[in-house]
Amino acid sequence: MIYDYVIIGSGIIGATIARELSKYKVNILVLEKENDAANGQTIANSAIIHSGHDPKENTLKSKLCVEGNLMYDKMEKELTIPILRTGGFVVARGKDEEKVLDELYHRALTNNVTDPSILSFDEAVILEPLLTKDATKILSLPSTKVTYPWAVAFACLENAISNGTTFQKNSEVTGIEKIEIGFTLTINFKEKIQAKNIINCAGVFADQIAYMIEKDVKYQIKPRKGEYLVLDRKAKSLYNHVLYALPTDQGKGVLVVPQVHGNVLIGPTSSFIDDKSLLSNTRDGINQIKKDVKRLVDHVPYDLNIRTFAGIRASSTFDDFYIKESSEHKGFYHVAGIDSPGLTAAPAIAKYLVEEIIKEKLDKKENWNPFLKHKKTFHQMTNEEKVKAIKDDKRYGNIICKCEKITEKEIVDAIHGTLGNDTIKGIRKRARAGSGLCQGGYCEGLVLKLIARETNQPLKKINYYGTDTPILVKESKVKS
Repeated sequence: MIYDYVIIGSGIIGATIARELSKYKVNILVLEKENDAANGQTIANSAIIHSGHDPKENTLKSKLCVEGNLMYDKMEKELTIPILRTGGFVVARGKDEEKVLDELYHRALTNNVTDPSILSFDEAVILEPLLTKDATKILSLPSTKVTYPWAVAFACLENAISNGTTFQKNSEVTGIEKIEIGFTLTINFKEKIQAKNIINCAGVFADQIAYMIEKDVKYQIKPRKGEYLVLDRKAKSLYNHVLYALPTDQGKGVLVVPQVHGNVLIGPTSSFIDDKSLLSNTRDGINQIKKDVKRLVDHVPYDLNIRTFAGIRASSTFDDFYIKESSEHKGFYHVAGIDSPGLTAAPAIAKYLVEEIIKEKLDKKENWNPFLKHKKTFHQMTNEEKVKAIKDDKRYGNIICKCEKITEKEIVDAIHGTLGNDTIKGIRKRARAGSGLCQGGYCEGLVLKLIARETNQPLKKINYYGTDTPILVKESKVKS
């Protein structure tokens, strides 16, 4: 089979592009080198749908950020994705920072951000009681929102699959060759796939993919690591807005971000690294977060910290998103350097790529379905709905993850769904089992057994996440 489009990478960018292209009468294949979709930048970021106040004027970042922000409202209805409408506060302290804040305000107006305004400290502290007492002026950005990034990517990819797209994981692109009509891709050094067009959405590896086919790549990916702290849901009522410090040349700085499930995210740090897979947390990074967050709030309950994590952003040497067709090979498209505000801009990037860059006359499907309905989670049901659910399927009556109130039925559905997964972390991403206060301390063994049962595998074969990452290495207790 010759695919019309092969998309390399299944993060938020690859997923939204797949959904956009699935509107048309074309054959689409999405390739993912990992054992799951949305495993790179998409799984480890601040989860913010930014207003568009920060990107430089007259750039793709500014244009597509503002457009993408607005598109999420429609996606919420079509794909049942979670969105928390927090609004955002950018905090200035003293006269010098106020001058920069005023510049940001005027940039927000130029970028057509929705309803930005300037607040005094007295006005802002009413809405954000723990705001640092050093604050003197605040830029209010009511269109700022928060989502659940990999849930958005999953929803877009599932919707694309329901509209005819093919998804193939554990499929690393190891070679690309230009042929008479299109390209031949080598997968895992052996499998061959033919495509008329390739869309490179490989995130931090986009330049490496580009060098497989181009001699003169116009950008280099400069991976930038960010570390985060996650607070338990008990901190939910402490912060009401996404809180920003003034941006620097290293990014938006440490943020305070309420999350859709009630947690609070604090971070990230920002440091350029050479290793594109370096996801470890450091003592220096955590200390930097604790130092920098004092610019925003007077109190953080660190006793409620339940986990730390790190993510890598695909910053590049090109001073904007790089969304272009190859100058060397027609039909090879770069979607690279998609760092912040990439999550926000994703749906607009997809539309821009298809309508402005590809420009090919594509026939729309008459029966394209934009909708993806998700079942209500058990803990969101009314008591009457819970009784009926348990009556219809007794597995709803077996709570596996007590922190997040996740049932056996929901975990089974996560294993067997359209984008089902048979790993511990894969189930955590889909059903949130293990995401609560104990971080899987009580439920991980039960999830392990459910995966083994549902996939007919021995316990020792169940992976934590990637291939060859077994949870059980050897027996620690044996009969004498």
